[in-house]
Amino acid sequence: MSVRFTIAAAATLLTTLLFAQNDTVSTDDVKVPQEAVVVLSPTQGHQVAGTLLLKQTKEGVRVTGKVSGIKPGKHGFHIHQYGDLRDPQGKSAGGHFNPEDTKHGGPDAAKHHAGDLGNITANAEGTATVDKLAKGLKLHLIIGRSVVVHNHADDLKSQPSGDAGPRIALGVIGLADIKQFNVTSASK
Repeated sequence: MSVRFTIAAAATLLTTLLFAQNDTVSTDDVKVPQEAVVVLSPTQGHQVAGTLLLKQTKEGVRVTGKVSGIKPGKHGFHIHQYGDLRDPQGKSAGGHFNPEDTKHGGPDAAKHHAGDLGNITANAEGTATVDKLAKGLKLHLIIGRSVVVHNHADDLKSQPSGDAGPRIALGVIGLADIKQFNVTSASK
């Protein structure tokens, strides 16, 4: 019997015993995250950077911040399935976060991926100010996933991902104490 198997079996047994003492697990006592941060890094061959703050609101998750180093115009902006940044082109982040297996669409469409945030628009200096609301989304469901900026505009209709082109920046959605930092100083 391998050591890994023994440790895994012990962990499973311990978890089972702990939960067996209480047949019901209440989320009333669990404090869910209310704030998160994303530090965007460029994919290979790009110079994009930025910092995004995510905050749980009654309406959904509010995403604010700045993205710099992108060409002027619209760029697809999405929450992706995984927080895996190993691939230099960002492909290891997977597709759009889509827990309900719906078709891609704009953030205001009746049916769309939970990760469909539409587009951000960069000014002539290559900076985009972000202020998006992911309606109905719960922050705790996206911790550990990623935010991706694409090279082209999302057309909000093409399947499966809006024909937004290559990924030019991405970052993992992580827990944060937003009160400790100012977004403008963090993104410089």
